[in-house]
Amino acid sequence: MNAKLIPWIFVWIWSTGFIAAKYGLPYAEPFTLLLYRFLLTLLLLFLIINYKKSPWPKSKLEAFHLMVAGALIHGIYLGGVFQALKWGMPAGVGAMIIGLQPLGMALLAGIMLKEQVSKSQWIGLLLGLVGLYLVLFDSLDLTKELAFDGFPVWAVFAVIISLFAISIGTIYQKRFCSNMDLISGTWVQYFSAMLFCLLAVVFFETGEISWTRPFILALVWQVLALSIGAIFLLMTMIKQGAAASVGSYFYLVAPLVAIQAWFLFDETIGLSAFAGVILISFGVAITSSKKALINSKA
Repeated sequence: MNAKLIPWIFVWIWSTGFIAAKYGLPYAEPFTLLLYRFLLTLLLLFLIINYKKSPWPKSKLEAFHLMVAGALIHGIYLGGVFQALKWGMPAGVGAMIIGLQPLGMALLAGIMLKEQVSKSQWIGLLLGLVGLYLVLFDSLDLTKELAFDGFPVWAVFAVIISLFAISIGTIYQKRFCSNMDLISGTWVQYFSAMLFCLLAVVFFETGEISWTRPFILALVWQVLALSIGAIFLLMTMIKQGAAASVGSYFYLVAPLVAIQAWFLFDETIGLSAFAGVILISFGVAITSSKKALINSKA
């Protein structure tokens, strides 16, 4: 696959996660849904590993690092977002909070990876953040949602925990798991996330599922497209690029979600949203440019 196409394919698939969650969560509790998602993913990956003869981690320490990254990136991040949506948090509010991730990754990259974030990268990240808020502004009733109308304050804490989990997990992945085998390493990470979700189901949920057609379709999409396809692409991006550059692509998720919502649910896209898309595009271009990446390594 052309390396230049990987980020764009990833962003489109990743953006469908909001739609898949919206279709699946009415029929199952958050961690129960994720538990089944991870169990099916582990089964498919195990078949692929046996077919390709992929090597397993060489040491217990390597497996430990993979499990830590997996619990953060898959278990805690997705669990927090799904729980917040189940509690009634609007997807737009959650996306605004998660949209801070690239800035968090840039800061953590300097601390954990000793990556120097250049001025042009900071400009790109800030432009993307402004653009993200413009995209979401059109679909929000700020007078109500900022007052947490219709959902508990715990939903906000859940998404903030998710934000920290995906940011730290991505940096941890690059710092300690850069040499992992893509398939077997991902299996170990999902195994860790599965254990995390299993504990959450045992202690906090009933484990009941309503096996309807929308739920089955949403589950299949989450397994094949998101848990396998998108994650393989994300791990490839993390392995190939600087952390701040990888994080900047997440800004493109919000406008794609807005477009999908317009197509599927007749939600309109206003002028501020279009302005936001333009700012996001500029921000990603600046942050991901070769000049910015060279300056960040200087």
